[in-house]
Amino acid sequence: QGQLVESGGGSVQAGGSLRLSCVGEGFTLWYNCLAWFRQVPGKDREAVASIWMGGSEWYGDSVVGRFTISVDKDKNTQYLQMDTLKPEETGIYSCAADTLESRHCSPPRSRLFDYWGQGKQVTVSS
Repeated sequence: QGQLVESGGGSVQAGGSLRLSCVGEGFTLWYNCLAWFRQVPGKDREAVASIWMGGSEWYGDSVVGRFTISVDKDKNTQYLQMDTLKPEETGIYSCAADTLESRHCSPPRSRLFDYWGQGKQVTVSS
């Protein structure tokens, strides 16, 4: 059975950038719906971005123009580039992947994903 392994994240000052990586071990990522979610303290899990079949992208309203999701097929890895980060975006970021129809990928619905990364802490200081 495959698994997703995340790396990256960490701490940055407001306005800075971070990148998260998520590699698929044991299965191929690119033909799936790939997504990123975040859990901010005191709030429900929130969908941040998704990419379906390596092409169609979706972004949450709060991150449009600042976050970019991408996939490297050769490395079997998906990425989340986060620019102009804000303190209120501090939280746990998790990648997810599954074989979903396009309508379930944009926006992505967390309950439909079977494969999850372990989660990485992102801390944005003011």
